[in-house]
Amino acid sequence: MKHSREFEIAFVGLKPGIHVFEYNIDSQFFDRFGEVEFANPQVNVQLTLDKKFGIFLLHFNINGKVSLPCDRCGDDFELIIWDEFDLVVKQIDDELVAEKSEADAEVAYIGRSESLLEVSTWIYEFILLSIPMQHIHPDNESGGSTCNPEALKYLIQPESSISQDWKEQLEQLQNKKNKN
Repeated sequence: MKHSREFEIAFVGLKPGIHVFEYNIDSQFFDRFGEVEFANPQVNVQLTLDKKFGIFLLHFNINGKVSLPCDRCGDDFELIIWDEFDLVVKQIDDELVAEKSEADAEVAYIGRSESLLEVSTWIYEFILLSIPMQHIHPDNESGGSTCNPEALKYLIQPESSISQDWKEQLEQLQNKKNKN
């Protein structure tokens, strides 16, 4: 991942209290992290940082859109995403203790000697968490699918009928099983 100063917050110079940061995320941001399953991201991230003594309360508000292939029909569609995430960042003296304490995903640790918060990784992870596991075209106003109708034709399978030979063989196996 390439490093960008845009996502560094120099908290040493900030007064205690609430500070708001805005980030507009596009494809260039995701290029730093490698391949992702979507295209054309246009995501706005509003980060609210509440600075207290030795602790930072971060609130990430994510909204925007990405283009994804539909899991059902394969056509691309625009998915609207929105979500909120909270993260607590604690300053500690011993970073070895922090490595052992990483069981809580909502708490991050930094050393007291640090002067910057680098938030790009958290933004990346929270955007990915905002995208649902299943990617399907949204329904229209009447509740019908907006998927490609040509592709859906291939998904509709007629009920298969068991051939007579197979049916007889299955009955014979069942009869043998019942005799034993």
